[in-house]
Amino acid sequence: MLRFFKCVIMLVEPTPVFSQAEANAIGQKAFSLLFNADYQTLIRRINNDYLYWDKAKYHRPDDVEPAVFWTSIKLMRLANIRTVQFGQYNFSYTIIDKMQALLNQFDMNFGGMLNSASIIPEQDKQMYLVSSIMEEAIASSQMEGANTTRKVAKEMLRKQQTPVNKDQQMILNNYETIRYISEHKNDEFSVPNIKIIHSYISKGTLDDPQMEGTFRTSDDVVVQNSITGTIVHTPPTYAQVELMLEDLCAFANDNSTENFIHPIIKAIIIHFMLAYIHPFVDGNGRTARSLFYWYMIKKGYWLTEYLSISRVIYKSKASYEKAYIYTEADMNDFSYFIHYNLNAMQKAYEQLKQWLAEQEKKRRAMKNFVAIEGINDRQAYLLRLYSENAELDMRVKEVATRFNVTTHTARADLQHLTELGLLREVAIDKKTKAYVRTADFEKVVEQLAM
Repeated sequence: MLRFFKCVIMLVEPTPVFSQAEANAIGQKAFSLLFNADYQTLIRRINNDYLYWDKAKYHRPDDVEPAVFWTSIKLMRLANIRTVQFGQYNFSYTIIDKMQALLNQFDMNFGGMLNSASIIPEQDKQMYLVSSIMEEAIASSQMEGANTTRKVAKEMLRKQQTPVNKDQQMILNNYETIRYISEHKNDEFSVPNIKIIHSYISKGTLDDPQMEGTFRTSDDVVVQNSITGTIVHTPPTYAQVELMLEDLCAFANDNSTENFIHPIIKAIIIHFMLAYIHPFVDGNGRTARSLFYWYMIKKGYWLTEYLSISRVIYKSKASYEKAYIYTEADMNDFSYFIHYNLNAMQKAYEQLKQWLAEQEKKRRAMKNFVAIEGINDRQAYLLRLYSENAELDMRVKEVATRFNVTTHTARADLQHLTELGLLREVAIDKKTKAYVRTADFEKVVEQLAM
């Protein structure tokens, strides 16, 4: 019985196919276009957006045949082509000008040589990191069908509540996977380590728990269009999975300069290939995005930990899925997928900068709390949260998770605020206590800040 994994995209229009005689005639006409300055500029612009045939053909000049125009586009792409092989499958990619510009931007802003304090205040680093990991875990799970709101999911993670359904379990799994990867970022890529990542990703969410961290043992897995029912991807046979993953790990671990591939390009290719190979019965997409995350931080792109790239992908899921399909439809050209992901990274970076600017505004609004003698940054931040939400209740574990501190430190923070008359303890049940605002919270703040 086939297992269908559905995606929302429509089938893409195939690229033109020519006979040998047609190819020779079309090739000569297409080649001549590349020596025309006006046509060359147009073709370069199309390649910077890395358009597939179904869109590129509508940009052609009226005096140029669609097939000739497409062939000229392909010829320009072939000028800088690189090839990669996994198992018996050959892939290629071309790094065009826009990709080079984005890679340079990311090297300047994401890399390990940059002082993190230049964009993220040192005192807020751990708190922001926990928040970003939560965002990434939630979005990556929502992409695979987890049905919950960010608010509910974050509350579950912060309060360390037991998941009540499969959707919440998926989110918790993603969160724990990212934390595991951060702790093991220097480990080498290996088949056993990929299995470990999948076991974290899939814990308690598969019909058969024995398949957690275990490769599929049949070929009854395909990716299907959710509207038409048409199969859009048939993975390699299960008998090739381990060999192809060994090739993928060798590719990831190869640090030679002879066949140098930019680390971000490598990370994106790893992302694509895990999903392409589809080694597991479920959870391949989340595992693929986890491997991308792992490789990026392994190579020193520390800012990746603060980006929620999956949130960007989730909001443009159809384009993400089309990038997979375009790659397969156009002779396994990775460039479509590379182009999409580089743009997603740029959007995630811009969103991070905007979010940090908003946090800085909130920090400036904390001046009354910071002015209280004996208050540390965590306590000032907690007071701002209580000030914004009069109904807020916080537990020790939640505070420890939010700031990535021990429960002893979290309890000490809350008890100090209680001693100042700002918070009070309330019983949630026989074992659990929470901290809420006192009735005269605002008055006490004003007095202490004087």
